[in-house]
Amino acid sequence: MMRSMILWGIVSYIIGSFPTGYVVTKLFHRDESGKLDRLDIRTIGSHATGATNVRRAMGSAWSWFTAVVDMLKGAFALLLAAHLVPAESQEAVMALSAFMVVIGHNYPVWLGFHGGKGVATTYGTLFFIWPYESFAVVLMCAAVMFAVRHITHYASLASMLSLIAMPIFFAMLGAPGVFILISAILAVLCVFRHRTNIVRLMHGTENKLK
Repeated sequence: MMRSMILWGIVSYIIGSFPTGYVVTKLFHRDESGKLDRLDIRTIGSHATGATNVRRAMGSAWSWFTAVVDMLKGAFALLLAAHLVPAESQEAVMALSAFMVVIGHNYPVWLGFHGGKGVATTYGTLFFIWPYESFAVVLMCAAVMFAVRHITHYASLASMLSLIAMPIFFAMLGAPGVFILISAILAVLCVFRHRTNIVRLMHGTENKLK
């Protein structure tokens, strides 16, 4: 069992560590003259590699593309575990996979452990962690995110509040304790990754979405 957990942890980390935002800006970003300039996303905005920072560099279309790919990373890791792990150890392995794929996204070894903030990848992992109830949980959290973004225009606040709501929704639907726990851990990790945003929110200097 322990060997299997270690294996799935490593596999999930590698899947999550694909740096979508970094690759997108390196391959497709153009300067003001329209020339490809191999921009390093880590040098602008929040210095993160996630979809929100890609939006600052390349606009909403590339931001959505980045978010979808980051969600698919999480979904792929969880679906892989769901189909290959024996039923008796599936809950524990899937919870570990959900955690490690987000860790891979946030701290990819290929970029010196400097990645994104894990919001989209968390959504992708938790969408498939407890079918079909988890579908409803993620959709409810997405509704929270879009409502907060619409009202406040703060992407960081919307992301944090939507993930904080996730363990609450899982608990309301009677999810296994390990799934409630992992969603709570990922929410805490999200808040930690947004700690500089929290400081700016408190001082009224956080950038709003246009």
